[in-house]
Amino acid sequence: MSYSQRIARVRERMDEAGVDVVLLSVGADLPYLTGYEAMPLERLTMLVLPRRGDAKLVVAQLEAPRVTPQPDFEVVPWSEPGDPIALVASMVGSAKQVAIGDQTWAGFALDLQRALPSAEFRRASRIVGAVRAVKDADEVEALRAAGAAVDTVAADMRARPFAGRTELDVHRELVDRMLELGHQHANFAIVGAADHAASPHHEPGARVIRDGDVVLCDFGGTMDGYCSDITRMFHVGEPSTEVRDTYAVLQDAQEAGVRAAQVGTPCEAVDAAARSIIAGAGFGEQFIHRTGHGIGVEAHEDPYIVAGNTDPLVAGNAFSVEPGIYLAGRFGLRLEDIVVATAAGPERLNHADRGIAVVG
Repeated sequence: MSYSQRIARVRERMDEAGVDVVLLSVGADLPYLTGYEAMPLERLTMLVLPRRGDAKLVVAQLEAPRVTPQPDFEVVPWSEPGDPIALVASMVGSAKQVAIGDQTWAGFALDLQRALPSAEFRRASRIVGAVRAVKDADEVEALRAAGAAVDTVAADMRARPFAGRTELDVHRELVDRMLELGHQHANFAIVGAADHAASPHHEPGARVIRDGDVVLCDFGGTMDGYCSDITRMFHVGEPSTEVRDTYAVLQDAQEAGVRAAQVGTPCEAVDAAARSIIAGAGFGEQFIHRTGHGIGVEAHEDPYIVAGNTDPLVAGNAFSVEPGIYLAGRFGLRLEDIVVATAAGPERLNHADRGIAVVG
């Protein structure tokens, strides 16, 4: 889908929501619509996208050479010293309903509110997020390619030694392998051994992995503009009956969540499908996060697979299904695949072996 088509879809959403102008600064929305990623500087960059009329990209003059011209917006450089807030405010004019990028620096947002006292501000994610959430065929293919790369990493790690290594050492191997297999960025690589695996976002450190340890590896990055995200479990030596039985519950829960991810199904129903299996096995209080998150140009974006989200899945939604069971002070387990909702049913984009890998 071209930038022109994306902007047209955003304007359709603006019509539906009664938004007069969208203001986008740092964050993924700006490159999604323009191809230009703003540096996170104290100098303001902002796309001013009115519902009707010409869009303008306000950018510091020293940054303007980095912008690839597009027919959908005019580049408006500002020089130092200058007042880019006043410049943006003049472009907004008398607009009453203004949607501003969720990741805009607070200082810029506050300054714009003062400069536009008659405007009502709302989150731009309500507009642009809904557009980004529906992937076209090219976007799904990009997600599929990124998923295949981390599948390869996960498969290769099943034959790698874990015992005697630190969590940080395994983390670095995951990062290196993602980059070797085509990712431009490694966004994260969580490695948690034994009781550390019970902390879902554990920061890998100097902990030495030992015989008998469960090891949780959750990793992903960005490849050609689209993200990957996968979680697989490893065990040094044969797992105990308790670990195997608990993991069997988790596998059943994940399968139930994936099967429930049909077009038209509310997001919260997918969460409930996975959660009910875990709760039924007596681990309801140990599943402490949502079942999933959307994925695309960002690792976390719409739609969110969580209780309270009544939005129905539509064809092209891409999201994780990643239930977890965390026994504090003992061990934690999680299983994650990326799934795309299609008219023919849910499609997994990850195919690496989902069983616990017994490693040395």
